[in-house]
Amino acid sequence: MKKISRQSAVGSRQSAVTRHVSRKTCKLTQRFTSIQATFLLLGSLVLLFIVAPLAGMFLNTTPAQVFETAREAEVRNSIWLTIYTSLAGTLVFSVTAIPLAYLLARKRFPLKKLVTGIIDLPVVIPHSAAGIALLGFVSRESALGKLGSAIGLDFVGHPAGIAIAMAFVSIPYLINAARDGFSGVPVRLEKAALTLGASPYRVFFTISLPLAWRNILSGLILMFARGMSEFGAVIVVAYHPMITPVMIYERFGAFGLKYARPVSVLFILISLTLFVLLRWLGKEKDGEEGLSDKVTK
Repeated sequence: MKKISRQSAVGSRQSAVTRHVSRKTCKLTQRFTSIQATFLLLGSLVLLFIVAPLAGMFLNTTPAQVFETAREAEVRNSIWLTIYTSLAGTLVFSVTAIPLAYLLARKRFPLKKLVTGIIDLPVVIPHSAAGIALLGFVSRESALGKLGSAIGLDFVGHPAGIAIAMAFVSIPYLINAARDGFSGVPVRLEKAALTLGASPYRVFFTISLPLAWRNILSGLILMFARGMSEFGAVIVVAYHPMITPVMIYERFGAFGLKYARPVSVLFILISLTLFVLLRWLGKEKDGEEGLSDKVTK
């Protein structure tokens, strides 16, 4: 009887502890749910802030206006100019940006923090000021301008000048993304390859670069997209030929919102299509690499 009474007492204590824990858990769950609800409300306000202006612009523009704008040769030429100058600037400057990102990820050297801060400068300075700085750098009186004039190239008012302006304001996105990618590559793999007799160049191109490819591709896409949307620096360096952001500004200043809105909608649609397509191609490449890795294993 005593054993039975002890067992019942222990069981009652355990049930009491279980009830107490369950009450605490319910209270914590309720608190967490309230926090989630608060954060959901705040997040919805942010999303509304982003979506509402774009949705209003799309709702106030008819498909007929968009198609009519797309038929204008001036608009098509401007969009094509914007795409290929941004793409050219991204590809050309990636040749120097990716090695710099590797050095920042792997090496320690004096004034490294200063170099990192300099890389982020184009993001924080006003882009109109960046355009003024670039104009002095590529003008006919500068060393680069004289070198270009010697081969018949004038950067001011030329697609090359537009590409330089786009690359200047967008290159930090590529450098920072590539640096993060190289930082995630295990150093032991590179050291093992060097120990086995591989040259540093071979280690970089066969180990470091392929393993950091996702971040590098993401940085390339961001640099390309940011370059396409640049206005302040480009308008100082090259008002003509006219890229699409400059054309939107000109049409708004000359004819008002109604005339500028269809070009804006068309350019946003094309930019989003290109951005989604590049992201999809990047994911497809990752999927193929993952499948090949599984087959190899």
